[in-house]
Amino acid sequence: MAMASTYAPCGAEALAPGRAKVRAPVGFLGLGPSKAGLPRPLAATKRPAAGPAPAASSPRLRCSAASSSSARPVTAPRFIQHKKEAFWFYRFLSIVYDHVINPGHWTEDMRDDALEPADLYSRHLKVVDVGGGTGFTTLGIVKHVDPENVTLLDQSPHQLEKAKQKEALKGVTIMEGDAEDLPFPTDTFDRYVSAGSIEYWPDPQRGIKEAYRVLRMGGVACLIGPVYPTFWLSRFFADMWMLFPKEEEYIEWFTKAGFKDVKLKRIGPKWYRGVRRHGLIMGCSVTGVKRERGDSPLQLGPKAEDVSKPVNPITFFFRFLMGTICAAYYVLVPIYMWIKDQIVPKGKPI
Repeated sequence: MAMASTYAPCGAEALAPGRAKVRAPVGFLGLGPSKAGLPRPLAATKRPAAGPAPAASSPRLRCSAASSSSARPVTAPRFIQHKKEAFWFYRFLSIVYDHVINPGHWTEDMRDDALEPADLYSRHLKVVDVGGGTGFTTLGIVKHVDPENVTLLDQSPHQLEKAKQKEALKGVTIMEGDAEDLPFPTDTFDRYVSAGSIEYWPDPQRGIKEAYRVLRMGGVACLIGPVYPTFWLSRFFADMWMLFPKEEEYIEWFTKAGFKDVKLKRIGPKWYRGVRRHGLIMGCSVTGVKRERGDSPLQLGPKAEDVSKPVNPITFFFRFLMGTICAAYYVLVPIYMWIKDQIVPKGKPI
């Protein structure tokens, strides 16, 4: 596999109730390439990690807790994270998504690496790909699972039209739906996959709770998403654009939803050489196992965001415009990192 990756296990015993602290996570802040130019590995787990064995001084991912609210504050700036803005954003982005966006943030090697923890070991597994968009991640799933056993769901009909045009996805059930309110019975699927979708969920905890509900006992959820940047300019654009969770937040959301054996695997384009300070739109793959039948034990209130309510057109336009500007920054970042990879001698940090 082209990219080095690491796993970080964490369970309920390592977390107190509530959200991760606002401070940058231990083992993440300042995480960059080692002297060899590879990512510094996290704590060892039962799964073998790619790359050299961890040194004694390597940082270990720790889970921390603070307030009791799992949802992002309503007052937090979210210019494009709102579902309604995202709907129109992808109305235009769907035209170039596979050919312009994916090559910089979500390559085939990254996809295969990120899906490995989902343990797609049988062609007969029943799998749902939530927020699957144009079906790029679904193409990785049908390498291992018969298309007739796969369901692709997304809120964007424009993205789904692109998915329907892909020959390899013929036989896949393709449908519109909301990640925070899945239209499936409890205990339906063997595997739940979601890649590049959580950043648009107003309440990630609700979406992960839904992942737990629709899985059968013994089923595995695999959620692939961004990581929060530590570089000040990247952090500014991340906060303005959409949700970039911290690693501890992912683990906490999974644990509170009821998942066991929660693990986090870091992924990234090979030309980043492990550098994560700018944030990665596809930066980690988090998995958890459902050990009991039925719904999640977590109780939540009403949805944080109702897309059926009317929106002030001026507010909508401003958020859409600002979100598009911030998105452009994150199109330039991988180009910048690719150029540095070409210029800086191999084996040296970038």
